[in-house]
Amino acid sequence: MFMVSLIGAAAAPLMVFIGYLDYKAKKPDMPVLFSEAFSQTNLYVLLLIGTLLYGVITAYLFNREYVEDTLKNLLTIPVSKISFIASKLVLLFIWILVLTLVAWGLTFILGWIGQYEGLSAGVLLQSLKQFLIGGSLLFLLSTPTIFVTFLFKNYVPTIIFTAVITMGNVALANREYKALYPWSAVHLIADNGFVPEYPPLYSYAAIIATAIIGLIATIVYFKKADIH
Repeated sequence: MFMVSLIGAAAAPLMVFIGYLDYKAKKPDMPVLFSEAFSQTNLYVLLLIGTLLYGVITAYLFNREYVEDTLKNLLTIPVSKISFIASKLVLLFIWILVLTLVAWGLTFILGWIGQYEGLSAGVLLQSLKQFLIGGSLLFLLSTPTIFVTFLFKNYVPTIIFTAVITMGNVALANREYKALYPWSAVHLIADNGFVPEYPPLYSYAAIIATAIIGLIATIVYFKKADIH
């Protein structure tokens, strides 16, 4: 699963690279900037690929004990249900950060191969900051996905849930309401591209509220659930 996720993380940098190759073929005299490549890649990661990919990873981590019928054995070691959730969250956070760094690093490598222009320490640090902020915020928004996974104990509803979230990102991409939709607000915060209609506080509040509600619902449901 980890190797498959690495392929998924490489999708956005490759898509952007292919797009810029086509751009250079049509306009060979126009420069391609590293800053634009990093920005476009992070856009694809946060609004499209990342939402789906991290949702599948979340479902895999939190559902595998149900699939393999090992959860009841884990809880008799004893491992508390809270500790079980916490350990999974730590692993998920590390996993997301690794994939974030892979996407960022591959963008840099492909940009070097494609001879993008405008490379500087400032561009590298700023882009890395944006990637890490975006990945961390998407991690916070994994709690509703965890709840859906525990509720249905199946991969399919979770994948459908993340697909619907992604469709919401696409639908709101060019609308001011994206500042209020938690998953699209992630990109606004990471890219510092807030819309004038809504102050940044609204975006932060939407993400934090969604993360907290999802976590509380997950803990309450999992603590009350009977493990057979």
